[in-house]
Amino acid sequence: MFRDSQAMVALTVRLLPVLLLMAAAGGWFSRVQDGPWLLRNLLPLLLVVALAGLTLYRGGGRWTGRGWREPLALVGFAIPTVGLAIYLHYAYAVNLDGMFATGAGDLFRFLPIYTAGAGLIGYAIGWIVGRNVN
Repeated sequence: MFRDSQAMVALTVRLLPVLLLMAAAGGWFSRVQDGPWLLRNLLPLLLVVALAGLTLYRGGGRWTGRGWREPLALVGFAIPTVGLAIYLHYAYAVNLDGMFATGAGDLFRFLPIYTAGAGLIGYAIGWIVGRNVN
């Protein structure tokens, strides 16, 4: 695993902000969203935390420990995944332009699929860009 405990401490300290941000987003999702699909909508947030942990683990506690490929792929996954989920939860919370006047319908049922799909596209783009960074 790690050669010393200092790398483990670095991993924990660097992962903590990601974990706190995803926990805050998940808490807000639970306040906004009503219905049975809350746990399903938390899965993309958990994927972001897992990818961040994996990136830090592979980098020995540093974001760029193995180059820029994995950090840029993580950012490419996180921005569309979390951004789209937060935007659509916000739109539902304020009924943006009457978009949800008749209810959320199947939005929250399929939202994790949409956000994870957008995140995978961003991940691939980040991976390709990171491969070409010196």
